[in-house]
Amino acid sequence: MPVVPITDPSDERIADYRALTDVELRTRWEPPNGLFIAEGELVVRRAVRAGYRLRSLLMDEKRIGQVADLLAADAPLYAGDQAVLEAITGFHVHRGVLASFHRRPLPTVAEVMSNARRLAVLEGMNSHTNLGAVFRSVAALGVDGVLLSPTCADPLYRRSVRVSMGEVFAIPYARLEPWPSALDTVRDAGFTVLAMTPAPDAVPLQGLTPEQRRRPALLLGAEGPGLTREAFAASDLRVVIPMRRGVDSLNVATAAAVAFWELSREDSH
Repeated sequence: MPVVPITDPSDERIADYRALTDVELRTRWEPPNGLFIAEGELVVRRAVRAGYRLRSLLMDEKRIGQVADLLAADAPLYAGDQAVLEAITGFHVHRGVLASFHRRPLPTVAEVMSNARRLAVLEGMNSHTNLGAVFRSVAALGVDGVLLSPTCADPLYRRSVRVSMGEVFAIPYARLEPWPSALDTVRDAGFTVLAMTPAPDAVPLQGLTPEQRRRPALLLGAEGPGLTREAFAASDLRVVIPMRRGVDSLNVATAAAVAFWELSREDSH
């Protein structure tokens, strides 16, 4: 496919990339149109390797040689200078490479649980940065899948994908509905639902019994408000990372990483 020069930011051929910093607009555009945007060569390559199909590429005209091997017959490569790219996207595209990909149907909750020993279950996590960081920790620290409440943000939103360094493509995830009663489905599949909280009377993670650690589903809430009362009520056990020096809690993505490591550390023994 030949390179298509773009000089006009209003060119309809690059509509997939317009106003990438406008979360509300992108939410209305991307999922309904079955697409998502990947930013940076590494992330784009990981999406291709994971089997997502390219719709198109948009890049700095000076970097075309970097991705020549990714071109497909039905995926045009649009190229422009930095000024045009910034006018299209709404930010300085310093990584120089953007790609639009076709989404795939999500697996079912049963499919995510079927081959999993450990799960992360997220309630109301609407920070794309935290969501991407949690997915990266899931991939790195022995967790096999993610279940999302209906109010969680989109894992394939550009910022989530970027913060996860493309690891979101490697992790199966599904929406868990109705919430939170569908947590019974997780429990019925043999998981112990562990609700993370900073409450001092919760069970320290390192104090879990072997049975409680056998198939954990770690339930995490949004930064700030944490889990709802309904989610706590639907869990099996409240768990805590013990704090020192009067610190009351960690950022949710950091807490998730610590908890994932603790729950999977026996794997390295």
